[in-house]
Amino acid sequence: MPDIFSKEKRSDIMSKISGKETKPEILVRKYLFKQGFRFRKNVKSLPGTPDIVLPKLKTIILIHGCFWHGHINCSKATMPTTNTEFWNSKIQKNIDRDKKVNAELKKLGWKVIIIWDCKLKNKKIFEKTMQKLVSGI
Repeated sequence: MPDIFSKEKRSDIMSKISGKETKPEILVRKYLFKQGFRFRKNVKSLPGTPDIVLPKLKTIILIHGCFWHGHINCSKATMPTTNTEFWNSKIQKNIDRDKKVNAELKKLGWKVIIIWDCKLKNKKIFEKTMQKLVSGI
């Protein structure tokens, strides 16, 4: 399916996407805070600037957007039909960087938990994901 926006408009839309303070991150942080967890966010001194860091529990929580991080078998991670070479390269670089960062964090003694954006959209799935998260911490 061709893009409904012009190349310039699509570029403008994509340039405004932020990597911090996203809705999924805020949802997870609010849930954790209500459960009594205290954390730091976007810690620059750690590899990859993790989204949520629980220092006392030596745990890091990364919230990944399904499209940007190449979530396998996810409907939200479908490849655009235009400029596919660029997008394949971009997303593969993100996947490779994620693997490298996760390995570095684990080498430093951190437990790394990844939460996918698609697991936060539906209220029922969100609750199940958060319960699993809390029990995994």
